[in-house]
Amino acid sequence: MNNKQRSLLLVLLLAAAAPVFAQQEPGPPPSVPPAASAPAAPVAWGSLSPDQQKLLSRFGNQWNTLPPERQQALARGSQRWLGMTPEQKGLARQRFEQWHSLPPEQREQLRQRWQKFQSLPPNQQSAVRQNFRRFQQLPPGQRQQLRERWHNATPEQRQQMLERGREMRMKRMQQHMPMARPPGGGRPPR
Repeated sequence: MNNKQRSLLLVLLLAAAAPVFAQQEPGPPPSVPPAASAPAAPVAWGSLSPDQQKLLSRFGNQWNTLPPERQQALARGSQRWLGMTPEQKGLARQRFEQWHSLPPEQREQLRQRWQKFQSLPPNQQSAVRQNFRRFQQLPPGQRQQLRERWHNATPEQRQQMLERGREMRMKRMQQHMPMARPPGGGRPPR
């Protein structure tokens, strides 16, 4: 699965992540600017397995002219593709076709959402994934109703929805946390 396919796979994940993105406050700028980070190392054509070379044969003649980032992405994607079952490959092809049928503006918006997701700290990424799983477990009618409610809401209403969601999560967390004992090992006050 290449980067485009992986991006498409997370389209739904990112759609479910909108509440987390909306509640995220801007953090401090990264300590190392992107331009100062280490450049990607090129991938030698000969280092690819024969199956990867066969899969990527259309790039064979121009492989050395591809940017190292692209070489790495193609190498990783080909490795994932080769490890897929026929059913997984069929789904990936279907998602790839869906991705290419999207208008360019929508694809760019999804790329930006993916980059924003990637920039989240691991605990927030985990929360987004967990929210997505919960959303997927809802009946289709309820999912559609929630989507419409979110899309039809004003920014103020969305903020209220986010705040209610935060309050509900905090209550759930408090219910599952054991009561803390005060220093000295005594029982907590009742």
